[in-house]
Amino acid sequence: MTLQSTCDIAIIGGGASGTLVALHLLRAATTPWHIVLVEPATLANGVAYSTPCAEHVLNVPAMRMSAFEDVPDDFVAFLADDDTGGGSGRDRPALARGFAPRGRYGAYLRARLAQARADSPATLEVIADRAAACVDEGRQFALILDSGAGLRARAVVLAPGNAPKPLPVPGEASLADGRVIAAWDYAAIKAIAPDADVTVIGAGHSMVDVALSLSAQGHRGAMHVLSRHALLPLPHDVQRAADGFDPAALLALPLRARVRALRQQAAAMARDGVAWQALIDRLRPQVRALWRTLAPADQRRFLRHVVRLWDVHRHRIAPDVDGLLQAMRARGQLRLHRGRLAAVCADGDRLRIEAVARDGACAHWTCDVVINAVGLETRVARMGRPLLDGLVAQGLARPGPHGIGLDTDDDGAVLGTDARAHPRLFAIGSLRIGTLWESIAVPDLRQDAAALAARLLDNAAVDASAETAATGIAPNPR
Repeated sequence: MTLQSTCDIAIIGGGASGTLVALHLLRAATTPWHIVLVEPATLANGVAYSTPCAEHVLNVPAMRMSAFEDVPDDFVAFLADDDTGGGSGRDRPALARGFAPRGRYGAYLRARLAQARADSPATLEVIADRAAACVDEGRQFALILDSGAGLRARAVVLAPGNAPKPLPVPGEASLADGRVIAAWDYAAIKAIAPDADVTVIGAGHSMVDVALSLSAQGHRGAMHVLSRHALLPLPHDVQRAADGFDPAALLALPLRARVRALRQQAAAMARDGVAWQALIDRLRPQVRALWRTLAPADQRRFLRHVVRLWDVHRHRIAPDVDGLLQAMRARGQLRLHRGRLAAVCADGDRLRIEAVARDGACAHWTCDVVINAVGLETRVARMGRPLLDGLVAQGLARPGPHGIGLDTDDDGAVLGTDARAHPRLFAIGSLRIGTLWESIAVPDLRQDAAALAARLLDNAAVDASAETAATGIAPNPR
C-alpha cells in the first residue's frame, strides 16, 4: 500500500453527518487546512436522503432543517429558490410549515458545501473510496482504503452513517432473487406488480416509505406489516406550546417515575385542549440530559420496554402521510400483525410467512414479496464494518453504553478500552446514540458538527504551533 498524501483532517463517511462536519470546517477555517472526505457514493446521500421518490418527505417541517443554528431559515431559503424541487414561486411561510421531499435535503447540503468550498481558505478533497482500516501512528493516523490506496491524517472523524439490519430470519438466501428486497431498494420497490401481495417486516419509517411508494404506484395488493409491537409512527399536530412544564424536573427521577409524570402531564394538557405532541416537543431540548441521567439499569429497562413507545411519539410523520396510512387501513389494504417473524419459505409460487406473538400464538399467511424494513443496526459489533471492528480490536475504541455505537466523551472524542478520550479520533451521528441517545436528528447534528469543527481547527492550530516551535519551520497545511 502506498500512502499517497497527508491531510490535516480526514472525515470517514459523506452522508449527512460527514457532509455537515466538512461544511462547518470549511465555514470556520481561517487557514488553508487540507481536509479529506472519504465517501464512495454521492455526498449527503445516506440512507435517509438518497431516495429519488418525491413522495418520501421529511419527518419534520422544513423550518427545523437548517444546517446552521444561526441561520434558521436557510433550508427554507434554498427551497424557495429551488426550481428543481418545485419550491420556486411558493411563499416562504408555506414552505417553512411544509414537509419537503427528503431528496431535496441532500441537494441542499451539497449546494451549501459547494458554496463553502468556494469561499473557504481551506481545501476539501473528496476521495471516492471506502476506509477499511485506521492505524494510530502517534501524531497521525494511517488510513487504508478498499482500493489499496491510503493516506495519513492528523485527525480523523468517524461518520460512517447508518447500517441497515438484515432480515431477522434464517433461510432468506435460499429464496429466489427478487422475493426478499430491502425497503431502501427503490428500483425494486418500483418494480413490484400492482396486484402483488407484500409483507413488510418492521413498522417504522422505512415501512412508511414503502407504503408511500406503493400508493404512488397505484398498488392494489395487500400490504401486511409485521412487527413486535404493531405500532405505527404517530403524526405531527398543530398545537399550542406546553407552557408551564419544566422537563428539568424529570432529571432527578428514575425511569418509572418519569413515565408516570409524563402521562399525568399529558392528561392534564389534554384537559386544557393541548395535544400531547406539544409535551414531546417541550422535552426535545432535554432528551440528551434525560438519557444521560438515567441509571444504567434504567437505560436497559428503557431499551427493553419503552423505546418503541418513545420512537412512535418522538419520531413523528407528516399529517398527510398519517392520513394515507389510515386510509389504507380503513379499506383493509394495510394489515397490521403483532409478533415476531419465525420463518419465510417458498409455498408454490408464493411465500409463506410464519409469525409468533408474544403469548406464543402462531399466525401465517402468504404473499408474493417480502420487504425488509426492520430498521438500523446500532450495535457496533453487528454492523459488519471492518474499520470499526479494527479500531475496537486495537483498543482505540470501545462499544458505547449497552453495546450501542462507540463510546465518546462530551465533545465526541472516541474513548479507548482504557476509557481515555483520544485527542485525534472523533465520532459523530449514529455512532454516538449509546452515549447521547439523540444524535442523528438535524438539530443535534448541526450543533455537534459546528462544535466538532471548532475543536478540530483549534487542535490543528495548536499542533501547527508546536511543530513550528520544535523545528523552526512552519508546517504547510496543504
